Amino acid sequence: MSGPPTRTDTTVADAGEPALIDRVRARAGTPPDFVTLGIGDDAAVVEPARGELDVITTDVLVEGVHFRRDWTDARSIGAKAVAVNLSDLAAMGATPRLVLLSLVLPPALTLADFDALVDGVCVEAAGARAALVGGNIARSPGPLVVDVTAMGAVGRRRVLRRSGGRAGDELYMTGAIGAAAAGLAMLRAGVDRTALDPESADCLRRYEHPSARVRCGRVVAASRSASACIDLSDGLAEAARQLAAASGTGVVLDAESIPLAPGASRWLGTDPNGPGTDPGTVGTDPIQAALTGGEDYELLFAVPPHRRRAFLGAMRRCQPLPATRIGRLTADSGASLSVAGVLGPLGQGFRHFQA
Repeated sequence: MSGPPTRTDTTVADAGEPALIDRVRARAGTPPDFVTLGIGDDAAVVEPARGELDVITTDVLVEGVHFRRDWTDARSIGAKAVAVNLSDLAAMGATPRLVLLSLVLPPALTLADFDALVDGVCVEAAGARAALVGGNIARSPGPLVVDVTAMGAVGRRRVLRRSGGRAGDELYMTGAIGAAAAGLAMLRAGVDRTALDPESADCLRRYEHPSARVRCGRVVAASRSASACIDLSDGLAEAARQLAAASGTGVVLDAESIPLAPGASRWLGTDPNGPGTDPGTVGTDPIQAALTGGEDYELLFAVPPHRRRAFLGAMRRCQPLPATRIGRLTADSGASLSVAGVLGPLGQGFRHFQA
């Protein structure tokens, strides 16, 4: 991305807010035609998508909670801040249209890191054909905070909700889980990035730069084959619980059917002498650790059996992204994990304010 040149030691405090806004505007590029008024005014003005509903979501990344700057570069932080919002739009079946970016900046943040972060935001948004149309910049007395609001559009009869599932619906998830949890375990272990095998390196990439399943959500929504959907931001176990609770059902997941990302088992649930030294996973089964790890940003669909063929047909249009049947919604309340046919409790994922 192009922008005004800067010295490597210049900080955002040196530059000042007007100059920072200019740098954002330069990186955002020319907005699409539906944006009547973009960056630089009190608010953005956009034309609604004809005949569709607006879908709006927001998510925030806080330094020390969601990322560490000594682990992850600024460009990846910016890209991830957008991707997690795009994942919410994907879970609703929506097509992304625009993003708003609010930054709460420590005064000592270098202008080079500021530019890299905004570049990450703009590139990720552009990849989803979403325009950056505005936001806010403020001073932080402590951590860096990156807050993104995203808006998309979806047809009235194509909205995917968490609450549409029914007992007997089959659960399918895209991709595999555990990569992000493994990537975080690597960073906690202080790995040498240059020495990682390809599968481990891919796990680390999935943690730092997740891919939102936007096209998949849109295609499945258009097929009207899924009764409910949720993304796996806080872990598969938590997503399954939330989807079942919203639908007024119980849920059973089949441990043997859940796909684990290649390389993840080396870092999840290993013994203390193995590479995965995260104390939260040592000595546990890798699938159990992956279930509660979070940040995989795959999609979990509830599919009525009579719509199975239509759903699988829609997923074929999303290749090479796979979909795996991993469980079902039940008439009985509760959340269970079936291991070799024996039911046990399903764990919980990441929750803020939980010790």
